[in-house]
Amino acid sequence: MRRREFISLMGGGAAATWAFAARAQQKIPQIGYMGNSTAALEGNLINAFRDGLRDAGYEEGRNISIKYLWADGQYDRLPALVSELVAAKVDIIVTAGTPAALAVKQKTTTVPLVMVAVGDPVGTGLVQNLAHPGGNLTGLSSIAPDLEGKRLQLLREVAPTLSHVAMFFNSLNPFQIASVRQAVGAAQTLGIRLQQLDIQKSEDLDGVFATLRKDRPDGLFILADRIFLHNRKRIVDFALEQRLPSINAYEELVESGGLMSYGPSYEDMHKRAAIYVGKILKGTQPGNLPIEQPTKFTFIINLGTAKALGVTVPSQLLGLADRLIE
Repeated sequence: MRRREFISLMGGGAAATWAFAARAQQKIPQIGYMGNSTAALEGNLINAFRDGLRDAGYEEGRNISIKYLWADGQYDRLPALVSELVAAKVDIIVTAGTPAALAVKQKTTTVPLVMVAVGDPVGTGLVQNLAHPGGNLTGLSSIAPDLEGKRLQLLREVAPTLSHVAMFFNSLNPFQIASVRQAVGAAQTLGIRLQQLDIQKSEDLDGVFATLRKDRPDGLFILADRIFLHNRKRIVDFALEQRLPSINAYEELVESGGLMSYGPSYEDMHKRAAIYVGKILKGTQPGNLPIEQPTKFTFIINLGTAKALGVTVPSQLLGLADRLIE
């Protein structure tokens, strides 16, 4: 085939596809993994992602490379991290949470993005449609009907006299608007006074802890935001010190000493994100891959913490738990 004919063919629709197969012959594909916290704190998620890559036929260091960048729990660092990944010419960016996904969208419309655990992709303006996201975005959402109400109900079942609950949220996370609204409605239904505490950065915790030592709530409700995952040891230590039964979205907080967690399996979502990566590397356009909603949820109880707090976990909850930590 003459060079001119070849160029003419490439000028058609084929040039507009995500032609990773041809590029892979020249170099190993590189994934940009942008973590919200640190490598140590997100180790389980990284391992799940690597497991998913192996299932998709990719192994780090052999036929794929991964560039890791970490925000250390500071959302204001996200734009600079995205710029670094774009400058490195990574083939795909993978990141979790709404703020990180929005930071990527604001920086690039060409580098494919696989989102993990995004709260409300449509409501926050990331995509127009879950079934056909379009553009360079796809991935997995963590949105589920009445999730905050279910968490608050579980907390009430462990502490039946619960009347005043402190709720941690982060107003910098656009998805928190819907979560707070859901939580407020559930609290009204249950007759619980919900004290809303906005925590935007790690330094805010000192003032919040001082407030709660004076206000004396009888429960702690932690919404899904990576700043709470990043500061989990400080938060669960405070809850134990104040003898506060708590519930949150992340099993890592329960492993660190929190009482309960209930929510989508973040490890499962990271593993499934790798399947999206594999499909894109093989040539599928990101915008043609539907955004998944969670199908696997985990409920974890720390029995050691329950004993330390002096609360009795009802037998029916013990039977529902996916994991009991002694």
